[in-house]
Amino acid sequence: MEIRPATTADRDAVIALWEATGLTRPWNDPVADFDRAVTGPSSAILIGEEATAAIATALVGHDGHRGWVYYLAVRPDRQGEGHGVALMRACEAWLVERDIPKIQLMVRDTNERVLGFYEAIGYEPQAVRVLGRWLGREAT
Repeated sequence: MEIRPATTADRDAVIALWEATGLTRPWNDPVADFDRAVTGPSSAILIGEEATAAIATALVGHDGHRGWVYYLAVRPDRQGEGHGVALMRACEAWLVERDIPKIQLMVRDTNERVLGFYEAIGYEPQAVRVLGRWLGREAT
């Protein structure tokens, strides 16, 4: 698998992969997420390809202090072959090149399989609680 930064021309293939792996949610617009990441100064989408077909992706970015990974996706028929690990290592390298000292990500508590994947490659639970608030939307 070759890993490269995605371009705007990759949008449909990347979003299709996110959808095929169940990563999209109604409250997150994947087109807007893709566009912000690809055009932003402190983020990128890395795409893993074989024979020009997208088989894996990850959105990586930083806030100047911590790096974050979102949308790690591996085509369902290609999972378990090391592509997720390769993309996480590529995200780590992307952040190291930018002198970012820490990488973080969020996984739903109920997603035991994915939690096991990250723990197996050296990621540990952090003693923090994630808080959030939607901006630009009516409070419900």
